[in-house]
Amino acid sequence: MHKSRLAGFIIDCQTQDLDASARFWGAALGMRHEAGPEAAEALYRRLATAADDLHVEVQQVSHQSRVHLDIETDDIEAEARRLEALGARRVAAVGTWVVMEAPTGHRFCVVRVQRGDFAANANIWP
Repeated sequence: MHKSRLAGFIIDCQTQDLDASARFWGAALGMRHEAGPEAAEALYRRLATAADDLHVEVQQVSHQSRVHLDIETDDIEAEARRLEALGARRVAAVGTWVVMEAPTGHRFCVVRVQRGDFAANANIWP
């Protein structure tokens, strides 16, 4: 048995100026932006949300700009298998997460738990 739920949205931006992109999306959505504390997060800017809200991030990418969602889980492998059974396919393992593609062609990521209220509010899967 494992748990999962929608964690948030990532705004993928094919850009050389991530801060400008984050400023735009922050202003458009009424959220301030902040750089991540880790060096690996140099490609991300988190838009401020409440601790139990969905996370929204702006990410610098080399592929075409798009929006993707993250599904947070306490068992990445079990969740990836569940989603494959629904028709998704694995695209790549990146760091601690798995990039997947829905039967509709939409990309999304299966990630570790992101929010503190996860255990109380996630879906439970056999």
